[in-house]
Order: sequence, then structure tokens, then C-alpha cells
Amino acid sequence: MIWLMIAGMCLVTFVPRALPLVLGRNLVLPRWIRRWLSFFPYAALGSLIFPGILTVVEGRPWIGLAAGGCAALLALKARNAIFPVLVAIAVAVGLQLATGS
Repeated sequence: MIWLMIAGMCLVTFVPRALPLVLGRNLVLPRWIRRWLSFFPYAALGSLIFPGILTVVEGRPWIGLAAGGCAALLALKARNAIFPVLVAIAVAVGLQLATGS
């Protein structure tokens, strides 16, 4: 019974992803739709990251906001993707130590 359940979950996960790939292979979208769809990865990434930023330190969302803000500013200028992450970690840890928790 468990294998049937796992197979069902695989099917309902795979079909919605594969169907657009198979059916839309030769579909040519207008330029404005392609441009509009190009923003979806950034919106999805933001919606995944932002709640985590607010809950870095429970009861003190400003620490996560400060670290996230530093990372966002550095990401605009830095060529290396790891540098803003390391700075954000340092800012969060530094603020936690400075506030005594």
C-alpha cells in the first residue's frame, strides 16, 4: 500500500511539470509575456528568503532585516555570490553578540 501511495505522489508531482514541457515545446509566446515571465524566479526567490530573514533571531526581526539589507546592497556590486552571504552572516552574528543574546 505504501508503494502505491509513493507512486501516486510521484505521478501527481511529475505530470504538472512534464505536461507544459511536452505540450508547449513549439509554443511561441509574445515578447511581453516572455518578459513578464522572466521576473518569476526573482519573485519566487524573494518569497522563499524573506520569511527566513524575519525569523533569523526570534523576537528580533531587525537583525535579519539588517543582515538581509547588507546582503542585498552587496549583491548589487559584488561579482562573487558567496561574499554577500558571508557578510550577512557576519552582520547577524555581530548584532546578536552586540545585543547580548
